[in-house]
Amino acid sequence: MSSIYIKKFEDLSKSDLYSILRLRSEVFIIEQHCVYQDVDNKDQISLHVFLKKSNAIIGYARLFRPGDYFEEASIGRVVVSKKYRNKDYGKQIMNASINAVYKFFNHRKIKISAQYYLKKFYNDLGFLEQGESYLEDGILHIAMIKN
Repeated sequence: MSSIYIKKFEDLSKSDLYSILRLRSEVFIIEQHCVYQDVDNKDQISLHVFLKKSNAIIGYARLFRPGDYFEEASIGRVVVSKKYRNKDYGKQIMNASINAVYKFFNHRKIKISAQYYLKKFYNDLGFLEQGESYLEDGILHIAMIKN
């Protein structure tokens, strides 16, 4: 059984924050061989969406109000633990994140900076490509919008 949680930074337990940062590091830094500053002082202004299974955080995303990151509301740092991929947990995290943007930010337009290889995944969630692909931290990305 899995459960979705949505919390402000100040409402995260120390244990949950540690697990979130560990998951992000495991995937974005170690697995993807990407050296970048993940702890970027933006978590404090984000809304955090995470999925727990057997009391372990296996999926995560962070949300920004319009103007906090992009002009539009945005979803970033979307991640699912390697051993739980291809089981629809990514869709669960994204659907919960999209609904949280609608509910908490009262905003319908959402922008993401998606890793290019996940373009179809995001297309299936209603996101459309905007502009050309670009390198971000050595990984090919594309801006995508959901209206």
